[in-house]
Amino acid sequence: QVQLVESGGGLVQPGGSLRISCVASGTMFRFSSLGWYRQAPGKERELVASITSGGSTYYPDSVKGRFTISRANAIYTIYLRMNSLKPEDTGVYYCNTDTANWPWGQGTQVTVSS
Repeated sequence: QVQLVESGGGLVQPGGSLRISCVASGTMFRFSSLGWYRQAPGKERELVASITSGGSTYYPDSVKGRFTISRANAIYTIYLRMNSLKPEDTGVYYCNTDTANWPWGQGTQVTVSS
């Protein structure tokens, strides 16, 4: 059973940067396409970045150019570097596969506010 543990969230001012991490136990990590999701208050969870096993990435227009996803297979970890943060980036951030078929972790809260 895969376990996901997200960390690194916090309070940041608009225009600031943050890097969040996710450690995923389980042997299928290096073969899986992985993603970061965001759930803003009162909204559905949405995919904000994904990365294939080969390193190809996808970003929706709302974060393109500001967010960067990366992975370190040897330590079962994926990262999300977020620059030029905006208040609308506020939410709980989760990692999962790009089809969200693993059990969800607890997420990490990111708050962008002055």
